[in-house]
Amino acid sequence: MEKSTKLISNFIWKFAERCGAQGVTFVVSIVLARLLDTAVYGTVAIVMVFITILQVFVDSGMGNALIQKKDADDLDFSSVFFFNIFMCTVMYLIIFLCAPFIADIYSDPQLILIIRVAGITILISGVKNIQQAYVSRNMLFKKFFFSTLGGTIGAAVVGIIMALYGFGVWAIVVQYLFNQIVDTLILWLVVDWKPKMMFSLERVKTLFSYGWKLLVSALLDTGYNNLYQLIIGFKYSKNDLAFYNQGDKWPKLVITNINSSISSVLFPALSKSQDDIEHLKNMTRRAIQVSSFLLWPVLFGIAAIADNLVVLLLTEKWLPCVPFIRIFCFTYGLWPIHTANLQAINATGHSDIFLKLELVKKFIGILALLVSMRYGTMAMAYSLIVVGIIATFVNALPNKKYIQYGYFEQIRDILPSLIMALIMGSIVYLVGLCNLPISLLLAVQIIVGVVIYLIESIVTKNIAFNYMLRVIFKKKTNDNCVLK
Repeated sequence: MEKSTKLISNFIWKFAERCGAQGVTFVVSIVLARLLDTAVYGTVAIVMVFITILQVFVDSGMGNALIQKKDADDLDFSSVFFFNIFMCTVMYLIIFLCAPFIADIYSDPQLILIIRVAGITILISGVKNIQQAYVSRNMLFKKFFFSTLGGTIGAAVVGIIMALYGFGVWAIVVQYLFNQIVDTLILWLVVDWKPKMMFSLERVKTLFSYGWKLLVSALLDTGYNNLYQLIIGFKYSKNDLAFYNQGDKWPKLVITNINSSISSVLFPALSKSQDDIEHLKNMTRRAIQVSSFLLWPVLFGIAAIADNLVVLLLTEKWLPCVPFIRIFCFTYGLWPIHTANLQAINATGHSDIFLKLELVKKFIGILALLVSMRYGTMAMAYSLIVVGIIATFVNALPNKKYIQYGYFEQIRDILPSLIMALIMGSIVYLVGLCNLPISLLLAVQIIVGVVIYLIESIVTKNIAFNYMLRVIFKKKTNDNCVLK
């Protein structure tokens, strides 16, 4: 019980950090969306695609390698730190020199300076990433709470002021850059570990032998996920890209909080228990049950109130993003299954399997993209649902062998929460058809949704719900009996 309690405690701190940061970001994004033109978001989306892809190279899979290595010491951490600084410098030079070519492709000269300024975040990542790995390895997620929240609040103020003074796209760029700088500074102040003047190329090679597979996997995943935006930005208009991205943003706001919390906490926890298959299965299973219980009702609720929510918060100019919100709500609902399975595979040291799974999934995804892109942005979004469903089976397949937790057993574990959320979401949608002032209607919809889901959880004696109550009220229980 002690290990599970520590796991949940760190999950709560990580979840609180994500909720705090995303809560502030949510409010700021609403303000900026009302102040700025929709095309501005299309421009920023294009820039962030290239920055995000290069960020994958910065870590090079080394952060996860440090977490996974049983006897990682100061020499390992310091060596990777200096290696990352070098990689960041190289990556920034690449994006700096390529900026004019990217601007030519999209016929937008202003992209040159925007890319070069936004790219500074790559250099910042070199200073920040190993601190994050140290926090994750030692399960010190309380540290993340203060650093992330400090950077986010400061960036929020800067972004809103710049938008009010008419800086347009630069309000978003500077906000993002400011957030990374302050976040990094605070993290360095609150975390005890600092790099020492030592370096071992052999240690780097050893860690890279594990991490390079994760690097390629992450690169495939990031490149694939951003490929949709690259094609929409090139083939369609910036407004089309803005609506697609805005529809993606809202469900992602929810999934980022829960999924990144699970990922950050679960991987180091599983790594420490990699030799105990039964415990690995129990933790993976619990992660899927609890995350599905938390995630599905929120996403189905957002899908049900999407139209009223967009009109109230973003104004009617953003209504074209509503169908995308609903599509992505279902797509992201599958993510906790992906995350729990993949982290279990990584924790058992099978990064080669991780890479093979990514190759299979990306092949399927690219086929779906090539078919759907000719039919418009909506068809491209729908194709992600099909790919997501197939990916759940692909990700779960190896864990039947490694931790004796198969695909159909996982489906049985998430099905109760999925059915409850579907019933709740349907009722909330019907309530939204009532003729009431929009703000009152949204309040009623949210209250009805919460009450219905709570009643369903109590009546059905949902496993995840009961386990969370036990943890919150610190009632002792056997780990395995809860899962029966």
